[in-house]
Amino acid sequence: MASNGAGNGEFSFDNKRRIGLPKIQTQKTEDENVVCHDDSATPVKAQTLDELHSLQKKKSAPTTPIKSPHVFGVAVSEEERQKQQLQSISASLASLTRETGPKVVKGDPARQAETPKVQQPVHHHPTPALNISDSGLKFTHILYNLSPAELYEQAIKYEKGSFITSSGALATLSGAKTGRSPRDKRVVRDETTEDDLWWGKGSPNIEMDEQTFLINRERAVDYLCSLEKVFVNDQFLNWDPNNRIKVRIVSARAYHSLFMHNMCIRPTPEELEDFGTPDFTIYNAGQFPCNRYTHYMTSSTSIDINLARREMVILGTQYAGEMKKGLFGVMHYLMPKRQILSLHSGCNMGKEGDVALFFGLSGTGKTTLSTDHNRYLIGDDEHCWSDHGVSNIEGGCYAKCIDLAREKEPDIWNAIKFGTVLENVVFEEHAREVDYTDKSVTENTRAAYPIEYIPNAKIPCVGPHPKNVILLACDAFGVLPPVSKLNLAQTMYHFISGYTALVAGTEDGIKEPTATFSACFGAAFIMLHPTKYAAMLAEKMQKHGATGWLVNTGWSGGSYGSGSRIKLAYTRKIIDAIHSGALLKAEYKKTEVFGLEIPTALEGVPSEILDPVNTWPDKKAHKDTLLKLGGLFRKNFEVFTNYKIGSDSNLTEEILAAGPNF
Repeated sequence: MASNGAGNGEFSFDNKRRIGLPKIQTQKTEDENVVCHDDSATPVKAQTLDELHSLQKKKSAPTTPIKSPHVFGVAVSEEERQKQQLQSISASLASLTRETGPKVVKGDPARQAETPKVQQPVHHHPTPALNISDSGLKFTHILYNLSPAELYEQAIKYEKGSFITSSGALATLSGAKTGRSPRDKRVVRDETTEDDLWWGKGSPNIEMDEQTFLINRERAVDYLCSLEKVFVNDQFLNWDPNNRIKVRIVSARAYHSLFMHNMCIRPTPEELEDFGTPDFTIYNAGQFPCNRYTHYMTSSTSIDINLARREMVILGTQYAGEMKKGLFGVMHYLMPKRQILSLHSGCNMGKEGDVALFFGLSGTGKTTLSTDHNRYLIGDDEHCWSDHGVSNIEGGCYAKCIDLAREKEPDIWNAIKFGTVLENVVFEEHAREVDYTDKSVTENTRAAYPIEYIPNAKIPCVGPHPKNVILLACDAFGVLPPVSKLNLAQTMYHFISGYTALVAGTEDGIKEPTATFSACFGAAFIMLHPTKYAAMLAEKMQKHGATGWLVNTGWSGGSYGSGSRIKLAYTRKIIDAIHSGALLKAEYKKTEVFGLEIPTALEGVPSEILDPVNTWPDKKAHKDTLLKLGGLFRKNFEVFTNYKIGSDSNLTEEILAAGPNF
């Protein structure tokens, strides 16, 4: 090789001359032996892969307790606290016939290197050795209050149909049931509930006796104890600290545990420290069926509530919404006993502290209208109204996903991220992007996420007494005004009625409106007679000066097929005028048949649409349709007419008089 090669085009690698490449300038260090930018690191302190993996996760601070409780002046050790917690869980899982709880231990069985120290079963009485069973010989591993990340791992590893979507949410399947099973829901009828609950025609409460409940409870508990592991959530209901309820959910699926983690109020470590015995317990056996030959059973599915025992049993359905709505029903019983009104409503609050309640059945726009970027969201579905004000019952939102679009509902779209449960959605198999228009599994696709995923959520989810109570109806008959101001009797009447009109197909393919009534805008969940909730609502509205409004988000200028849907922009103007108080200052006139007070003018809304008769070209057709709807209201209300509120029937008669008059 030539030594310099400058003239023959060859490169030189001589340190003194570099031809063809620029010379690299470097800084000289004081010590020529020091290496610049040393990337080397100390080797890991592990001799095996298992040891390395053990270094990856550091121990978290104990979840209970933070403070050091003392018993008779002696500090309770961490080991003793863990023992007490496991004793409580074992007692929850105790068989009523064997009167013992299972041997329980914390942790995932797949990660147990050796047989752990076990919490021996709780024996309420000395138990003969002859009663030993296979399940009594095994450990039941308790996965207690796992984090969303841990629950993701459990779901993806062990539950078929669990996937991480492109947004980070966990997609799951609820099995054969993709909605609630109201015909399979049972409530124990005993001395506790005989006189308190609403039974009979129109009631959602289908009775069962305690013996049958105990048979189903035993079946669910035996199934859960036979599993290698069960999930246990200890959480709260009701953001009002004076009236919150401690709930324990025992379930077989990570999906159910994550769902309830999102939907209930998540305790802080300090709150979990003093959790103690739960006020209510759910035993969710999921896909494990009930015995169809058991008395009161009509299918392999049964959702059973025992208010005296404060327990709920779920057999034969994996649909997570049964837990949410089962607990809502329980709150509809427990809260009124404390003179607190439980409500199936949305709730938001203005920057001045003015609170509005929104009631409405599916399709009325409750979610859309209660979600307002100019106002704080207290909650989207379940609330309590006490002497202190309003409070959300839940810690999360359960939103419909069918046809969800970022442009229409950006808050819900953005809330579907890591930690959110997506039920029964369809996604592209490679990119895992969800197609919210796809109904292949069900139309009832849902997302369950913590309420703090909504940017304008008010945390804690409490507010002062409501200023406005807004009843929403999507009137496909086209005869209810876009907005009406209600007196107290009218508010009670329309609250009890819970009206909307859906568009359903008839046999010959012509679509026509069908009236739908759901007492208190949530008949499937109420426990007491609707008039009791209505009387409490009126009493609280009167005491705190709230105004009732009936807002029609449905049709104008004719029924469905001939008229047109009232523009959302107009409805928003109406809602804004209610919030601001401007609508209270308007001039009003009274309508025929329903006797509703309607404004004659409202800024931003065409005056002619405020009175429906003006928008109908055929005045006779309008009158006929108005009378038809009035008749449907009367017929629906017949089931409530024989019920007395208080010692006399004056209030009942006052409510009846507030209905259609023709």
